[in-house]
Amino acid sequence: MLNAFSASPSQSMADQHETINLNSPPVDPSAAAAHSWFPGPPPPIYSCTLTPELVAKAREELQEKPEWRLRDVQALRDMILKEQPNLRTRLDDSFLLRFLRARKFDYDRALQLLLNYHAGRKAWPEVFQDLKPSTVKHVLDLGFLTVLPQPDPNGRYILCLRPGKWKPNDYPFVDNVRAIYLTLEKLIQPEETQVNGIVILADYTGVGMSQASNPGPFLAKKVVSILQDGFPIRIKAVNIINEPRIFKGIFAIIKPFLKEKMAERYILHGSDLRSLHRNIPRSVLPEEYGGTAGQLDMSAWSRLLLDCEEEFIVEFCQPDPLEGVVLPDSMMFEGAQASGQDDDTFRGLRSQLYYCY
Repeated sequence: MLNAFSASPSQSMADQHETINLNSPPVDPSAAAAHSWFPGPPPPIYSCTLTPELVAKAREELQEKPEWRLRDVQALRDMILKEQPNLRTRLDDSFLLRFLRARKFDYDRALQLLLNYHAGRKAWPEVFQDLKPSTVKHVLDLGFLTVLPQPDPNGRYILCLRPGKWKPNDYPFVDNVRAIYLTLEKLIQPEETQVNGIVILADYTGVGMSQASNPGPFLAKKVVSILQDGFPIRIKAVNIINEPRIFKGIFAIIKPFLKEKMAERYILHGSDLRSLHRNIPRSVLPEEYGGTAGQLDMSAWSRLLLDCEEEFIVEFCQPDPLEGVVLPDSMMFEGAQASGQDDDTFRGLRSQLYYCY
């Protein structure tokens, strides 16, 4: 894990903070109004938007006390400025609250998550360099992912993935990761998502050997590391449907990197829609999955992301937040040092894939 950064002495805190916008990205009211089904980004000056019910839920599940909320944010901000003065990161209330809520207002764990968040961006430039919706339009057009317009009864938005739509000859798998990350960044903006978390629905229709064997354990490990330890979102359930026999091999690649709690949240339904409906009600599902919420619309989320282009340019197309910061050898993402061991692991797992197939 990433514990501390040592910075170049020639770079002062003031120098670092002058080169990056530490406030929330600008809000485009016209873009928000065009997508009224999804909450708009937070205003520049924080104002709580949680309902009384969600305030109570946050108090019970996340240890969030409304009367101490801004004091807690300030405490985290002070820790960043004192312990990581050369880390160029947003310091606005809305942004820091994401990390506090994701770690139940434990200051140390929230700071660690923030450091991991930035370390992941540095360790995986193929994903994070020039990251904006227009660069993944081909992924969105393909129908690889979308977000269902209605949250479930627990207020959780449903991220729908369809990996069978992608073929290795279409484009690199890392482009799918880029589209997923942009989607998560947008999903985490509303405060209700920070409290309720999200649900993933993955439809494995059409997934064969070519898709299953392409990412490999090294890539799978990096994706899982970011989702579990490097991003401030609570994934409450992963529903897998229409999984082929080969999925046993796919899960064998992923499972070693999952924490026990996360592994327990994977639910395999096969082709049994009744099983799916026991976890996600028909009222929020499209007709393709036995629901009553109309046909699956893959374009609405695509339009929403593409209309937020400027917002993501401000967020991701700035100088490296860790530029000039010396990272320790033991990071959350081991990079190329681990690739040899992972290649050996992949050979064994690949044989499992062929067996399942």
